[in-house]
Amino acid sequence: MRCAVRLALLVPLALTGCGEADMADQARAKTWDRNPFFPRQITMRQPVAGTVPRTDPSREVPQPQAISRDLLDRGRQRYGVFCTPCHGEDGRGRGMIVARGFPPAGDLTGGPLRAAPAAEIYDAIAKGRRAMLGMAQMIPSADRWAIVAYVRALQLSQDAAVASLPPDDRTRLEATR
Repeated sequence: MRCAVRLALLVPLALTGCGEADMADQARAKTWDRNPFFPRQITMRQPVAGTVPRTDPSREVPQPQAISRDLLDRGRQRYGVFCTPCHGEDGRGRGMIVARGFPPAGDLTGGPLRAAPAAEIYDAIAKGRRAMLGMAQMIPSADRWAIVAYVRALQLSQDAAVASLPPDDRTRLEATR
């Protein structure tokens, strides 16, 4: 019994010596600090061979000169992830977020956006417009251009005249009616 009482008193006393681990207060070195531990006495080290570099999603890449099938496929996939919730699959601004009570998103398929330069759409994705937040930190530049290409394809596909379709597509469309 006496041993149990002593143990009951010692356990809380032992636990009081445990400090809270706080990573913000630990010693650390900045990239260009002097560091006598390393041969050149600087903290920054060469990456290990085979290291994959991190890319900055906000780093700009130039607009593609040609639109390929791969670019459109990537744009469609990225559009589905980042744009469909608000703009909808057809780009008319009636996505599931809007269906749940949020203000309507912009119609990407008609009006002034059809005449807007690709760089303006790219800029809207990066910096945002009206209620839309900028996505530059989430969508890498190359993917933004892919989305722009896909939006252009959406614009062409909406309200297209059946007569303007290639014969094979016209036949498939008529078979679905």
